[in-house]
Amino acid sequence: MAQSINEDKFNELFGKVLVDVSGAIGLLMAYIGDQSGVYQALEQHGPCSAQKLAQETSLDPRYLLEWLSSNSALGYIDYDANSQTFALSPEQAAIFAHEGAPTCMQGFFQAVVGQYETNKTAVEVFKTGRGRPWGEHSNCCFCGTDRFFRPGYVMNLVENWIPSLNGVEDKLKAGATVADIGCGFGSSTLLMAETYPNSQFVGYDFHEPSIKTAQAKAEEAGLSNISFKVAVAKDIPSNSFDLACIFDALHDMGDPVGAAAKIKESLKPDGTFMLVEPMAQDKLEDNLNPLSGIFYGFSTLVCVPTSKAQEVGLGLGAQAGEKRLTDVLNQAGFSQVRRATDTPTNMVLEAR
Repeated sequence: MAQSINEDKFNELFGKVLVDVSGAIGLLMAYIGDQSGVYQALEQHGPCSAQKLAQETSLDPRYLLEWLSSNSALGYIDYDANSQTFALSPEQAAIFAHEGAPTCMQGFFQAVVGQYETNKTAVEVFKTGRGRPWGEHSNCCFCGTDRFFRPGYVMNLVENWIPSLNGVEDKLKAGATVADIGCGFGSSTLLMAETYPNSQFVGYDFHEPSIKTAQAKAEEAGLSNISFKVAVAKDIPSNSFDLACIFDALHDMGDPVGAAAKIKESLKPDGTFMLVEPMAQDKLEDNLNPLSGIFYGFSTLVCVPTSKAQEVGLGLGAQAGEKRLTDVLNQAGFSQVRRATDTPTNMVLEAR
């Protein structure tokens, strides 16, 4: 029997959904602006008309006017009615135009757009319950994931995360061996290799196209203390590393307990495992916020299906929480696990 609708609650929810719909369109507009260089051009040239901006960017003026109008309505850029010009404020430029900066969210947008690109597959996976290998996603997913996480690593990895580990920074400065498991495009590996030239770094990932991209980046950077290999966690050599790291990837693995156990074997007797995972509380009711909603969404589309496509298929998920992650590490044989530090988006666990 249908229940009567509370009009106030309905209007409140309708308003929220309308904002979400505008946000969904806004992300696509932002991605188009990123890929066509409009935000950078607008920041470079300052306030200008749609016609002038079209000339500067060689874009179709009619399409550009509509795009500028949408961005203005969403608050992504500013519009001056008196001069009929569009402009990018410093705050807007920080979010939309400054590639590589911790403030830039274009990687996040690209990762979302990548999921819409393969929406038919996402629906089929959800309905059938089958696993979805990482390689089955669009290139937008790989590039967007790297672009999203890289600025956070640049801001935190060598400045905060590594110094929070007991004795690890001194080892890296003196000369240590490091494994970066699930390294993707190698952004975290490259950053560490650049910062600690006396140490040797190996990045591992099971996705060969990502490893090829990482290798190309290392060659471009001219780094001689780094290498990349196509491998899963169980293929890592034993008793080889002073530090092993996994950045935002353990929850994607089919057998995170087995992977962590193999990592324990790969460490020297006094070695350290640094696990970086998305920030989450231990209970669902404590994760009912917009950021967790995003992480749960990506977990539905990417993380759990990727895990289910592998051996064991545990499906840990991107919001496992510290207690669940600690249980995984304890089962793998790590007796000492502590939260070394955290940020609003990540927690850093140190395991020995």
